Amino acid sequence: MALAFRRGIPLEDMEFFQFHPTGLAGLGILLSEAARGEGAILRNSEGERFMERYAPSIKDLAPRDMVARAMANEVREGRGCGPNKDYVVLDLTHLERAHIDAKLPDITEFARTYLGVEPYTEPVPVYPTAHYAMGGVPTTIDTEVLRTNTAVVGGLYAAGEVACVSVHGANRLGTNSLLDINVFGKRAGIAAAAYSAAVELAELPPAPEATMVAQLERMLSGAGGERVADLRRALQESMDLGAQVFRSAESLTATLDEIRRLKARYPSVTVQDKGRAFNTDLLEAVELGFLLDLAEVVVVGALAREESRGGHFREDFPLRDDVRFLKHTMAYLRPAATGDGTEVRLGSKPVVVTRYQPMERKY
Repeated sequence: MALAFRRGIPLEDMEFFQFHPTGLAGLGILLSEAARGEGAILRNSEGERFMERYAPSIKDLAPRDMVARAMANEVREGRGCGPNKDYVVLDLTHLERAHIDAKLPDITEFARTYLGVEPYTEPVPVYPTAHYAMGGVPTTIDTEVLRTNTAVVGGLYAAGEVACVSVHGANRLGTNSLLDINVFGKRAGIAAAAYSAAVELAELPPAPEATMVAQLERMLSGAGGERVADLRRALQESMDLGAQVFRSAESLTATLDEIRRLKARYPSVTVQDKGRAFNTDLLEAVELGFLLDLAEVVVVGALAREESRGGHFREDFPLRDDVRFLKHTMAYLRPAATGDGTEVRLGSKPVVVTRYQPMERKY
């Protein structure tokens, strides 16, 4: 996704990120919503089933974005659990052990393995974790990658979570990612096969690998530069603080400033492992650059969208605004208006409304 962005492909709707409510606290490993479906209850430090206050009719079975915001709000209002009061708990202790074993074996095993918690008798520490990007590389319904709102890139196809054919809108429904994989994966294969059968093999430009080879050699040959882990941790903390389930102009601006400081430091990144085979240190260094690019696009889009919709919630603009924002965000990487380098510039394209008219979500 980030590599396509660097090569002139736009990214669509990147501000819409889905947070899964029940990630293992401190780790982010997911515990399926099946647990709440089978009767597990979210509780705060006072033992309260707090979802009764946020969604009285459906409680713990509310949509992911509502549950995630409720959990985060319990923590920031001081009702979090643990020594640092930074998570809530998922309580399965009232369920029959045989029922847990039959219906939720993965969930109990994750809790035991990664947190040392016994779900039969102890509540499991959980907190929202980034789960799914509704945005991505824009495509047609035949998975052709779009260079503009309408112009396709011949021979380039995208499917899965990297792509944004926009079947999920601003808030993906559970299991709908299978649509990306199965339906559009198949469409991509069919379209790519048809295209390749109809055209001649394109000539490659001279040394197309030169830019990436030069980057890898610099990282491998350098010594004493920035450490990948330090920059990645700073990026994670900044995004968690300012661009998670609650966002505001103030928090997003601070996060964007930090991202740009980290991007300025990134060219000095070096790796300790100088090996040429199975070098995960080098892989993580390259991926960090992509993460910085994507984080910037997410935050720039979130700053511009002064409304709340789906997975994007602005505390300073809590209502959905169809008059101004019933449109897709299109982010482009362009030469900076002042100085050297590049900058993210935003455009848009209209939302195509067909059978189902947009309406306010109510329970």
